[in-house]
Amino acid sequence: MTLSKTGKIVLIVLILGAAILLASAVFAYQASLIPSSRLINPEELVKVLQSTKGEKPLVIYVGPYVLYAQAHVPGSEYSGQLSSPNGLEQLRKRVESLPKKKFIVIYCGCCPWNHCPNVKPADDALQAMGFTNVKVLYIANNFGADWLDKGYPTAKGE
Repeated sequence: MTLSKTGKIVLIVLILGAAILLASAVFAYQASLIPSSRLINPEELVKVLQSTKGEKPLVIYVGPYVLYAQAHVPGSEYSGQLSSPNGLEQLRKRVESLPKKKFIVIYCGCCPWNHCPNVKPADDALQAMGFTNVKVLYIANNFGADWLDKGYPTAKGE
């Protein structure tokens, strides 16, 4: 099959468009794009959770359920995997009635930070809903290495 000059141009435009969409999708899920001002490290979160002063955050896990059931931050809630539309809807429903200044911490820990498909969509959704006190738990490698292995408090099951 031979393409005309116009056909070749249309094909090139379609290929470039697809490449741009693919690049946009990849960058949309990169946790590394979350500003450092919105991050909290595990040690800081443990201090906040153990403190007798100040507001306790609503801690929401946004990764795969199987990992949440194995081990999670005590008191955290499972919201559904945020890389799926159902998980995003569950998160929105959970927080929609909360004050916009509510202290919320979201986390995943399914994989290395730069590959996590869950925390960036969760952060984006909360920011779009107008929440102003959201922190994302920075888990560099995974929940096992950056939380469990460090001896931080952990809950199992539901």
